[in-house]
Amino acid sequence: MEIRSTTDQDLDVFVDTLHVAFGRFPETPAEGGSGVWWSALEMDRNVLAVTADGRPVGTAGAYSFELTLPGETVLPVSGVTAVGVVPSHRRQGVLSAMMRHQLTELRARGEALSVLLASEALIYRRFGYGPATYMRRLTVQRRRAALAAPRAREAAAAPATGTIEVLRRAECGEILEEVYDRYRRTQPGALSRPHRWWASGAGQAPIAPTPRYVAVHRDADGTPDGYASYAIGDSQTLTVDETIATNDAAFTALARFVLDHDLVDQVVFKHFPPEHPLLWQFTDFRAGELSGDTDWLWVRLLDIPRALTARAWFTDGELVLDVDDPLLDEHGRYLLTVHDGKADCVPTDREPDLSLDVSDLGAIYLGGTTPSTLVRAGHIRAHHPSAAPLADALFRAERAPHCLHWF
Repeated sequence: MEIRSTTDQDLDVFVDTLHVAFGRFPETPAEGGSGVWWSALEMDRNVLAVTADGRPVGTAGAYSFELTLPGETVLPVSGVTAVGVVPSHRRQGVLSAMMRHQLTELRARGEALSVLLASEALIYRRFGYGPATYMRRLTVQRRRAALAAPRAREAAAAPATGTIEVLRRAECGEILEEVYDRYRRTQPGALSRPHRWWASGAGQAPIAPTPRYVAVHRDADGTPDGYASYAIGDSQTLTVDETIATNDAAFTALARFVLDHDLVDQVVFKHFPPEHPLLWQFTDFRAGELSGDTDWLWVRLLDIPRALTARAWFTDGELVLDVDDPLLDEHGRYLLTVHDGKADCVPTDREPDLSLDVSDLGAIYLGGTTPSTLVRAGHIRAHHPSAAPLADALFRAERAPHCLHWF
């Protein structure tokens, strides 16, 4: 078997092989070839596994993204995607060979992190990825959806909240792209959406050209600072694809707008951020029902010192991490020293505070999973009682990481 890089000429073979792997048939592109997920593929970053007689049996790809880290720093990352092996060649080492080949290539490109969305939770931990952000949905019965008015003193001091305009998806692509880009630069765990995604309509709504109404919020000066993409189904359910806001006031205004929509029985927010204050704004605290808790973005560290020094930190301290990387047959011990929000990370022979797998390091990297949780779960070994509390304090983020980009 050979694992080789692809070119633009391999697009059809790559797409067809992946669809065979998942047992699906390709959707029909819109006129001009837009509106399908593969229109954003970067063919110079993908690989094919090919048998000795030339048959393609496996695929793996990567997108070029930026990931926002705690402290609003931005780091280039690879978004691993389109990973599949045709049914006739599974459990023969094809997937492991492709993933090892891909990680080696990503390192050669000088990248410190890779990320992915896991189709199955059992697969990717063994390749060094750990779940780092989480997703859930919020369902609100409209008859219970009243939002409490702010306290009088706070309301008097609050600035004007602006206006909302309803547009069709086809009318506001540039606004969506600009607002999302401002939002993702301040949200830990958020990924960039390169212009080619918006231009080609790749992905899911509202990037895709699927018909949607979009409520665009503008601040008091008329500058767009948020949007909600939505559609109403036959069951009188208004479903919000995503609510993007650069501030809490815009989010609240957009939530109030969709919750007040006539001829609707319930409103579903598909990608509700963790720890969001909206639940506390309902007059009826039980108005919103959370469901569908699941992992979303998985993180894999490729260069541990570089990755740990790239993000910001909010507590001073020292921690020795003993990290095992079985897939790449590597083992390293690192001294992480944090002072005034900056970190230094160097190899050391000091006794470890924590021993962990590289996948567990990926899980705690953005602050969405506490090290003490993984200690209690038996994933991380704490070598003394103060190690886990110190790690919790060090790895926390300024707010919960959240990623809603699908790729």
